Amino acid sequence: MPLIALAPMEGVVDYQLRDLLTSLGGIDSCVTEFIRVTDTRLPPRVFTRLCPELINLAPNHIARTPNGTPVAVQLLGGNPELLAFSGARAASMGAAAIDINFGCPAKTVNRHDGGACLLQTPERIYNIVKAMREAVPTATPVSAKIRLGFNDRSRYLDIAQAAADAGADRLTVHARSKVDGYKPPAYWDCVGEINAALAIPVVVNGDIWSVADYLRARAESGCEDVMLGRGLLSCPDLAAQIKAHVNHEDYQPLSWPQVLQLLFSHYQAGKQLFPKKYLGDRLKQWLAHLKRHYPGAQVFFNHIKTLREEPQLDAAFFYALPELPALQRQGAD
Repeated sequence: MPLIALAPMEGVVDYQLRDLLTSLGGIDSCVTEFIRVTDTRLPPRVFTRLCPELINLAPNHIARTPNGTPVAVQLLGGNPELLAFSGARAASMGAAAIDINFGCPAKTVNRHDGGACLLQTPERIYNIVKAMREAVPTATPVSAKIRLGFNDRSRYLDIAQAAADAGADRLTVHARSKVDGYKPPAYWDCVGEINAALAIPVVVNGDIWSVADYLRARAESGCEDVMLGRGLLSCPDLAAQIKAHVNHEDYQPLSWPQVLQLLFSHYQAGKQLFPKKYLGDRLKQWLAHLKRHYPGAQVFFNHIKTLREEPQLDAAFFYALPELPALQRQGAD
């Protein structure tokens, strides 16, 4: 049975969206948006801001979404000592695992000694993972997420081996280099070479948009386990579809009206969490991904793309979903 993880996506997959997506089933673990570690020891409030699942945990319990899916805390930076301190603190607060981000391709992040820039120096990856593994209790897994390289894909085996030799319990590989960005194709065969070389579990990531893509990625990489990011945003029940296929179970994928109901739930929850001026932006952000899989998402996006005020957005949903219960309508008035 594959392990399916929900990928961290900065500014997109927050606490509320983790809850919504994991409630659909099929997702076995989540990773937070990265917490940047620079030149200071971070206080607990920094961790709970991006990972509210850490708040009010009972002793010896781990962070989980409201429906019970474990949540790992992801850290990003280049200072082994400070990263290790932050990892130990997050573990003491109840993080299900500590993940280290060596894959973010953003220029701002890379200019500040974080993310994919570290792929240029496998020895630094080794030092960071080793410091983290020594600082974090053995019971808390330490994982790393990498790409296949920075300027090219020539050293992915060195990069992966450095993380494994340093004590990583699991390695997730986005099947592109930093320079490749998110342009197709994903080089799943390169992940296969990593998987064959390492003794630890390897998770394949990148360009998995459908069950058919998962089967091809599994065949080329030899990895049963997968991390889904944009694929889950474009098809929210993709993890459940994969699990059903692997188990030879009948499964009816979500229809566009069902997804629109999810989008409405996302919108309603956002009213409690974010300033009203951002509600439309959050909707449009998710619709941009949903358009890949659902033609109806493009229609709805066109309808709301110029709308910003809450009453207008409410009305758009009630027009598109006339079957919305009266209680929901009243709650949005």
